[in-house]
Amino acid sequence: MRHFLFRWMVTTFAVMIAAAFIRGIRYDSATSLIGAALLLGILNAFVRPVLLILSAPLILFTLGLFALIINGLMLLAVPSVVWGFHVDTFGSAFWGAIVIGIVSWLLSAFFRGSDGRVHVLTHHTQIKQVRGRVIDPADRS
Repeated sequence: MRHFLFRWMVTTFAVMIAAAFIRGIRYDSATSLIGAALLLGILNAFVRPVLLILSAPLILFTLGLFALIINGLMLLAVPSVVWGFHVDTFGSAFWGAIVIGIVSWLLSAFFRGSDGRVHVLTHHTQIKQVRGRVIDPADRS
């Protein structure tokens, strides 16, 4: 549940950034922004994998560029369900999907630990002592 809320927050922020920088993407209220991010997250989780599998030959033929078109089409579909969220043209949806993808990737990479899980960044005042044998690569005896 915590991972879902984090992803929803990241997607909401990414959609907000896309609406700020891409002409043709806008929202009327915070509720419509949050609803659009939720629907976009659901589409990315359930519909996008199916579309990517079905269009795999075309994605391979275009060296992955068709995946960007799929992302744009999914963003273009969101305003038909969420009232108060607007995407004017496919061009706006295409560039908006690129911005959303980049912002989501950057935020996820910043908060993701080496184990792949999301961690809240904290400040540790103590350094834990590690017990065990340290192997020196220069010492081969």
